[in-house]
Amino acid sequence: MSNRFDDHLAEIARVINNVLEQLLPDANCPEQRVLEAMHYAVMGGGKRIRPFLVLASSRLFNVSEVSALRTAAAIEMIHCYSLVHDDLPAMDNSDLRRGQPTLHKKFDEATAILAGDALLTLAFEILAHPETHSDSQVRSELIISMAKASGAAGMVGGQMLDLQAEKDSSLDIGSIIRLQRLKTGAIIAFACESGAILGHAPQAARQALHAYAHNLGLAFQIADDLLDTEGDQDTVGKSVGRDAVAGKATFVSILGVERARTQAYLLARQAKNYLEPFGEKAHLLQAMADFVVKRRH
Repeated sequence: MSNRFDDHLAEIARVINNVLEQLLPDANCPEQRVLEAMHYAVMGGGKRIRPFLVLASSRLFNVSEVSALRTAAAIEMIHCYSLVHDDLPAMDNSDLRRGQPTLHKKFDEATAILAGDALLTLAFEILAHPETHSDSQVRSELIISMAKASGAAGMVGGQMLDLQAEKDSSLDIGSIIRLQRLKTGAIIAFACESGAILGHAPQAARQALHAYAHNLGLAFQIADDLLDTEGDQDTVGKSVGRDAVAGKATFVSILGVERARTQAYLLARQAKNYLEPFGEKAHLLQAMADFVVKRRH
């Protein structure tokens, strides 16, 4: 199952990469430097987990492929913009991302900021376009949901809490859960729920996907914390051990390695339980829950 899932994840990444290439603007123009930086940020690798979640949830409700792919691409652009800004000297000050120099190292800080801003804006442009969905109400709901997930009540707010966590190692587990629910979980939740929005799904189905995503996002972050503690830079593709050096409160620093790993697997099982109403159609989402806690990079 693992090898088959890995192959499926790689295939979806290939398809998404093709769509991203089509949607990114042509760099042959006077402002080409920022456009080249956008390409560098988006096309530099990555497992495309969030687009995978969009496509897997869309298949539950027979959403058209074009709608699902465009929505998936928009969410990946949001994710890539967040990584660019997260790596900046004012944030994590990282030199390596996906095994390559971070964007501000490859270009410069100003270009990195502008490229991130441009990706954020382009993502909303894609969702607003009629090609994403013929129903303007659906497009509007997608835009509102993505704005909430990526703004101060979501990813941006979580990043603010994350910066504060670097200065306060006394945070308790409840504070860390809130931090990660916003920083990582909000976009993951939107990725899962977007298929339900595109497919006019009933509220019960949307709530089930939200609950799945909540547990998946926490399991994903615990696995990330474990990689930062136990992984090596060449395998993970980015700097590791930074949280411990900074004295930052994380799931691992509070729970310890073994308890954190146990909690991640528990969350993955709970996430899969929420998918029971969808039966066999949710097998890809179930497999993703296993993947996020077993990954090594």
